[in-house]
Amino acid sequence: MMKEYQMHNLRTVISFEINRAIKKKSFWIMALAFPIMIAGIFGIIYFSNKATNEAVKNTEKQKFSIVIEDRSGRILPGMIAAVGAKTTTDKAAAIQSVREGKGDAFFYYPADIENGKVEVYGKDVGLFDNSRYESVARILLTQSVSDTVARDVQRVLQNRIVYQNSIYRDGEIYDGFKQAIAPGIFLIMFYILIAMFGSQMLNSTVEEKENRVIEMILTTIEARTLIVGKIISLIALAILQMVIILLPIITGYALLRDKISLPSIDLSNIPLDPVRIIVAVAIFAVSFMLFTGLLVTVGAASPTAKEAGGFLGVVMMLIFGPLYAISLFVSAPHSPLVQFLSYFPFTAPIPLLLRNAVGNLSIHEALIAIGILLITTVIVIRIAVNVFQYGALEYSRRLSLREILTRR
Repeated sequence: MMKEYQMHNLRTVISFEINRAIKKKSFWIMALAFPIMIAGIFGIIYFSNKATNEAVKNTEKQKFSIVIEDRSGRILPGMIAAVGAKTTTDKAAAIQSVREGKGDAFFYYPADIENGKVEVYGKDVGLFDNSRYESVARILLTQSVSDTVARDVQRVLQNRIVYQNSIYRDGEIYDGFKQAIAPGIFLIMFYILIAMFGSQMLNSTVEEKENRVIEMILTTIEARTLIVGKIISLIALAILQMVIILLPIITGYALLRDKISLPSIDLSNIPLDPVRIIVAVAIFAVSFMLFTGLLVTVGAASPTAKEAGGFLGVVMMLIFGPLYAISLFVSAPHSPLVQFLSYFPFTAPIPLLLRNAVGNLSIHEALIAIGILLITTVIVIRIAVNVFQYGALEYSRRLSLREILTRR
């Protein structure tokens, strides 16, 4: 009977916390801010590409007079004729003509084309359109030189040779970047959720204290049931928030990819390593529960949201500080610093998820690290219950670390 009563209370807490959160404007602002920002970026890219294409088309339609003095001998007569240009040997007069607005453009190619400078003079036609003069001068020289060498040499010089790389690991073709995509998604999810959801986790146990309703709540619900219910509801809300963030982005990519010239992603070619994905899911789940419990604990020990907020920066430093050693996680996974950051539970999530994504986290290392994270999570949640039980009625001061560790 008691267990059924506690389960009922647990469901009540979870339902109340989720309903209370989704009714707040701040929840939807946080959830929709990222998709709206992405939509804004997509819109800017779309209109920018559209404006650029129209400008290019308009530039192509515009014709302007060109005078050329070629002392290098590299510009082919056919190229000069193709753009309707005239040649001259009087550089000063050609420059003066452009200066007075009588001529549109003058290109001067020096005799020593390697060490000299190609001088381009043009009449002002607007900030963005003025670049057309240099573009034409560059094309004239490039095409003239290209026509004097074989096509295969042209492709080499233009860096258009296709290279096919075959990298083997354990006798099989291995593409490190593609292999990192699927497990790497959980690293991105962890980063986004903690960054966007951290303050809500921190304040989840402070609101009742500030509203002075915690006494009434604790008369009907055990502290343990309340804390566990809050943690479960926070995890459920985080998953909901991630769906709200990803769904518009995926939909927008599918509908607008061609219109804004985004790169095509063939999901069928992304390797799915079940072991690495399972490890990523386990690390993500335990790490998220750990930091949810940690932030709930900090909130339970603080009398106000303002005081609790001061600790959010410390928690964020523990989580994201290891990113400064990101190159070590990839190139030197067995160095003492990487090993410490991977096994110390409060810095482990980012190193473990990153190392798992790039493929240098062994199974036994993963199992040990997940075990440490799981044990720490259980301890932190028990401490959260203890802190909430004794700190819920402290409205004027924050519990000290000694009180947290010594009270039972």
